[in-house]
Order: sequence, then C-alpha cells, then structure tokens
Amino acid sequence: MSKGRLLVVEDDFDISNMLRIYFTGQGFDVSVAPRGGEALELTRRALPNLILLDIMLPDMDGYSVCRNLRTTIRTSHIPILFLTQRDERADRIEGLSLGADDYITKPFDIEELKLRVVNAINRQERENSLDPRTGLPSGRLIEDQLRRIVRGGDWAMLDLGIRHFGVFRDAYGFIAGDEVLRFTAMLLGEVIDEVGSAQDFIGHPGADNFLIISVPERIDAIGARLRERFNEEVLTHYSFIDREQGYVSIPNGPGDGHGPLMRLQAGVLRSTDQPFSDIREITESAAEARRADAA
Repeated sequence: MSKGRLLVVEDDFDISNMLRIYFTGQGFDVSVAPRGGEALELTRRALPNLILLDIMLPDMDGYSVCRNLRTTIRTSHIPILFLTQRDERADRIEGLSLGADDYITKPFDIEELKLRVVNAINRQERENSLDPRTGLPSGRLIEDQLRRIVRGGDWAMLDLGIRHFGVFRDAYGFIAGDEVLRFTAMLLGEVIDEVGSAQDFIGHPGADNFLIISVPERIDAIGARLRERFNEEVLTHYSFIDREQGYVSIPNGPGDGHGPLMRLQAGVLRSTDQPFSDIREITESAAEARRADAA
C-alpha cells in the first residue's frame, strides 16, 4: 500500500529524478513538476499528501506557488517543505510566514529528508484528520469549514453517498472498495475543476460519504455532472459479466443472490433553506436530504 502521494516541484532534472527514484523505492507515489504552474495544475487534479517545493523555478518562484496553495481552500491543508540552495534567515522567515511546514537547504541528507517528509505527513493526518485512503480532508478540517460557513454568507452543500457500496465491497473485497473511494475522490476534484471553483471545498467524512461546499449558483451543475459521470464511470470497477447483466451475483446471498450496482446519491442543502445555528444542524439536515434522494 502506498505511503502517500508526493509532488516534487523542482526544475533541476538530476535532483527531481533522484527524489522520484528514492521516494518511489520507499513506497510513495511520486509526481514531478518542473514549473510552478504545472505544480498548481497537478495539485488540483490529485491532491498530494505533501509537496517538496523548490524556491527557484523558471516561471514563478516557490513563494508564489506556496501563497497560491495556502489561499485556495482545496489545497490550504497540504504540507509544504521548501527545498533551496539559499540559507538566508530572511528567506526562511518568508517561507515559514507563508505557511510552509519546513525549510531544507541543499545539499541535504536524503535519509533526514525522508524522516521530515514522513513526520510531516503523519502530523498532518494526526492533527487535521486527512482520510488515508483518499487524502481528502475529514474530521477537524471539515468541522472548520462548516464553522466558517455557519458564520454567514451564501453557501450550498452537497452531501454525497455511494449507494450499494457495501454490496460491491462484499462481492469484490475491501481493496477494490478502497479503489472506488479513491476513484470517487479524484472524480470530485475533476468535476470541481470542470464546473466549480478552486475555492470549493471537498471533504471525506468517512466510509462512502463525501461532501462539497460551494455557492448556490454552482451547486446544481456540480451535482448533475457528478451523477452523470459517477454512474457511468464507476461501472469500470465491475467485471464484464456484472456490467452486462446489470447486477452483482452474490452466491449464497440474501434474496435471489443479486446485488444492485453502485449509484451516486446526493442531498443538496442551501444557506437559505433555514436558519442554521451550529454545524450539527447543517450535517443532520444534509444527511436527511441525502437519504431522501435514496428513496
């Protein structure tokens, strides 16, 4: 099982290739971006668990990349470790003031770097409750976003669930189930890039439950596109026979031994639906809306 997704942002090929080979050998999934703009694009497509970010880049400096990530809701929680040849106190202070988690000067000891990476990822998961399967915010990070919206302003939320996920997991196993959760997380990010905004929030409260916080004028388009794509693309996780017959065969299962295929259910909640005094009211109302969609 992967230890996490790393994004290496480094324009020196020798360094980036060395980091890619080393961390891949340590069990990480590693992507490389030689330019800041490419790094921002890769981050939007699949949230990494940590970013190794060089300060000197050909198109924009690492400080600008860090500032963009920290001021974008979807990426603000990702740990960032700066890599630089400069060891000036002012440079370190600037990087840390932007929200970087660490500052490492080249040349560095690769074993020390690995420990810093592992510690930063573990600390993030422990303190902010990232779901280890999807890399999406859960726990306290979701609660923080809900407290933000309950304080005021226009907002809308999609409470999403994967219907019949348990049937699929029972038939195909928990590894296949985790693959569906990762697929769903990536799909949510792609749809937000397509019809949403970089300021929209995606969370994974747990199990087969996901949520999106956006604005009222975009929420219906997001929900419709998610249903369309999920219900079509999730079929690739089934065997050819199950796809053709339209159900999962469950030997010795209840009833006729047929299990329905997965579908996406979604409940929509808007700030104008009713007054919300706390985050519990929001989550309970959203869950009720999702259950009503399953009826």
